[in-house]
Amino acid sequence: MLDLENIQHIVTTRTPAMTGRYEFLSFDNPAGGRAWLGELVDKVQSAADARRTMDSTDRWVTLAFTFTGLRALGVCEESLATFPDEFREGMAARADILGDTGANHPDNWVGGLAGNDLHAIAILFARNDAERRRCVTVHADLIARCPGVRVLSFLDLNATPPFNYAHDHFGFRDRLSQPVIEGSGEEPTPGSGGPLRPGEFILGYPDEDNVVANLPQPEELSRNGSYLAYRRLREHVGLFRSYLAEHTDTPAREELLAAKLMGRWKSGAPLVLAPEHDDPELGADPLRNNDFNYKEMDPFGYAVPLGSHIRRLNPRDTAVNMNRRRMIRRGATYGEALPDGAPDDGADRGIAAFIICASLVRQFEFAQNVWINDRNFHELGNERDPICGTQDGTLEYKIPTRPIRKVLKGLPAFTTLTGGAYFFLPGRNGLSYLASLNTQRPHP
Repeated sequence: MLDLENIQHIVTTRTPAMTGRYEFLSFDNPAGGRAWLGELVDKVQSAADARRTMDSTDRWVTLAFTFTGLRALGVCEESLATFPDEFREGMAARADILGDTGANHPDNWVGGLAGNDLHAIAILFARNDAERRRCVTVHADLIARCPGVRVLSFLDLNATPPFNYAHDHFGFRDRLSQPVIEGSGEEPTPGSGGPLRPGEFILGYPDEDNVVANLPQPEELSRNGSYLAYRRLREHVGLFRSYLAEHTDTPAREELLAAKLMGRWKSGAPLVLAPEHDDPELGADPLRNNDFNYKEMDPFGYAVPLGSHIRRLNPRDTAVNMNRRRMIRRGATYGEALPDGAPDDGADRGIAAFIICASLVRQFEFAQNVWINDRNFHELGNERDPICGTQDGTLEYKIPTRPIRKVLKGLPAFTTLTGGAYFFLPGRNGLSYLASLNTQRPHP
């Protein structure tokens, strides 16, 4: 049975937050870091807390730590050595494995995220701007009371007008296909597959092979924890719109080309079920908008091209051992929306997302390396994910049509990775363990 009182809420719950802030922190003083954490432990909602108070709460707090952050808080070297290699190395060190090259390389990341002094993230989701401002002020006051705790950088979040929090800056509805954890109390929507064993996402539980993976030590720290892969993607909205206009001759064909790249219409309606025209009613219906497969309904990609964004990130019934690859996605947009028809203004806008999983290698890194950046995915040859793959202007994108397929050559990069990190997300008991590693508190 899931220990919902100890699992942090972000693992099982998509909150109705419309704004928020990510604060990236460094601990120059272990006692200061533990004092900071000690005051926040009770502010972090568990999965059970979030469910009980969803309608009455205006803010949701999540805390997670890098490998160097665990060390900075005082976790001993013997314990640190029991964490998996990929987490200990960190995302920046694994750039070649992830395909983070060229403009996406960690040398170009912002906010200090590629350095070893990134120790923690405080995810402050809020229902509205007033609550976000209050949370930021309260957190700043706390940091000021904890010597050696400093903010490396922060990122303010917002819903993307004129859309809601579930749309990206390109205008597409997002996060329609999410796995459900067995025992969480959630029910999967049609087409999402059955509930998955908790061990695919949370440490200390059986996975889809009915195996409980070895826990990092001590178990008090790691049980009910997960790993977060953070990715900050800048979306080049002006470039995306101009590319669509240059390669089509009518607004309707612009919308269709955009849908072909993504795999869905902007409303969320899947191309498999609405191949010619958008269907907003279908897109808004959770009982229908994810109820499709590829092997039987679109094996050759005439509706959804084989290399489209959603087909790569969730190959569904065309993938081997798919249940061992599923991931939970959380996050939000940042930056102001670019108005329709406006020229590119050079502003930074995009998605700042988290991938939640129990194995960074088997789930997140596999998806990055094989599904997103493998040029020969589905034997396509010279392609990568057209939305978030690493593009250098030499790759192409194929759209199956009869009698001759359409090939787009020299695909530009519509997104650029500007930051990332691997975090460990402890359970509530794990947070308490870290806060009490040493009861000595810093002097004011």
